[in-house]
Amino acid sequence: MKPSLRAALPWAVIVVVALAAAWLRYGFIEPSDMAHVCEGSNGPWWCGTRTLVVQGFLSYGYGYAAVLMALVALFWRNTTAAVLAASFGVIALQLYCYEGGALALLIGALRLARLQYDRQQIAAA
Repeated sequence: MKPSLRAALPWAVIVVVALAAAWLRYGFIEPSDMAHVCEGSNGPWWCGTRTLVVQGFLSYGYGYAAVLMALVALFWRNTTAAVLAASFGVIALQLYCYEGGALALLIGALRLARLQYDRQQIAAA
């Protein structure tokens, strides 16, 4: 794999996760039509999933998961951990857990940039 593609791929994954989280928020959670359909006891099959997603941000679960993944990325110097921390951060930011999401996105992005810089320095030497 080309070095430039290898460097861009983790960032592309984070962008795709951000777009998916935005769709989840603006296309599945926020529309009032979706909420009204799920009000009754005999709603569509996806109402249970929607309720679980809503309970996740009401309990700040996405923020806690993002902070936990950020801590993992701090101590486990791995590209996968950094991408997961940034991705969890983006999801938490989109789903109303701003503080934890911002921290995880920052730590994940900084860790990923540092790992890529170190890899570039080793390859140049």
